[in-house]
Amino acid sequence: MSASTTTTAAVPPGIVVAPQLPDLMRPVQVRRGGLGFLRNHPTVAIGGGLLLLLVLVGIFAPYLGTVDPTALAPAKRTRAPSADFWFGTDLLGRDVYSRVLYGARVSLAVGLSVAALASLAGLAIGLVSGFVRWADGIVMRFMDGLMSIPPILLAIALMALTRGSVGNVIAAITVAEIPRVSRLVRSVVLSLREQPYVDAAIAAGTRTPMIILRHILPNTVAPMTVQATYVCASAMIVEAILSFIGAGTPPTIPSWGNIMAEGRALWQVKPYIVFFPAVFLSVTVLAVNLLGDGLRDALDPRLAKRL
Repeated sequence: MSASTTTTAAVPPGIVVAPQLPDLMRPVQVRRGGLGFLRNHPTVAIGGGLLLLLVLVGIFAPYLGTVDPTALAPAKRTRAPSADFWFGTDLLGRDVYSRVLYGARVSLAVGLSVAALASLAGLAIGLVSGFVRWADGIVMRFMDGLMSIPPILLAIALMALTRGSVGNVIAAITVAEIPRVSRLVRSVVLSLREQPYVDAAIAAGTRTPMIILRHILPNTVAPMTVQATYVCASAMIVEAILSFIGAGTPPTIPSWGNIMAEGRALWQVKPYIVFFPAVFLSVTVLAVNLLGDGLRDALDPRLAKRL
C-alpha cells in the first residue's frame, strides 16, 4: 500500500456511519479598526455621516453658492423657490438658502458647546457628590432645585436677565442641562464606589483624588459620551425655541429659530420660509440622536453581545 493511500478505521458490520457534513457553525468574523466599527454599528455611521455633512455645510457655507445672509433686497421679497433663489426669499428680500446654511453654524455651535460645557461641569459635580458622602446631600439638593424648573423656562428666565447673543444662549442652556448630567454621573459613581477594586485602593492607602481619577473617572466616559449627544440635540431645539420667541440670538444673526419666527406670519401663503429651516433642524437633531443611540449600543458591553 502506498503512502498516499488514506486509511480508514474498520466499521463493524450492521453499523451505519453518518456522512460527514460541512461545518455550518463557522465562527463570526469580528471586524477590526474604524471601518469595521462603523460596519458593525451602522447607526453610528449614518448619524455621524449626516452630522459631519451638516458641519461641513456650516463651515463651507460661503463657498456653496450663497450670498450675504443679511443683505436686504425689498424688490425681491417673498420670491418663491426658483433657479435664482433655491429656497426663495423672505419678507425683506433676503435669500433663505443662504440664511439656512449660515444658520447651521449657530445651531451646531450652540449644540456642541452646550454638550461640552454641561458634560464637563456635570462630570465634576457628579464625581464629587457621588464619591464624597458628606457633599452629596448639599450638592444634589441644589441640583434637584434646578431640575424642578423646566429647562426651557429656566433658559428663558436667564436670557431675560441678559442681552441676546450666542454666548448668553450657550450659558443659559448649559445651566439648565448641568443638573441632568450630574445626576447621571452621580448614579454611575454610586455603583462604582462599592466595587471591590475601589475598596482595595482605599485599603492600600490611595488618596481620594487618585481613586477618582484612576478608577472612577475612566468608567464614566461611556455613559457621558452617550449623554452628551442627547444634550447636544436638546440644546439645538431649545436654542431654536428661544430664537423663535425672540429670547435667543438677535435677529441680525441668522439662525433657524429666527428664520422660522420671521416666516410664521406668512405660513399659509409662503410656507417655504419656515419649511426649509425646520427640515434642516429636524435632520440635524435626528443625526445626533442616531449617533447617540449607536454609541449607546456600541459602548454598552451587555448590548454589544446581543448585536
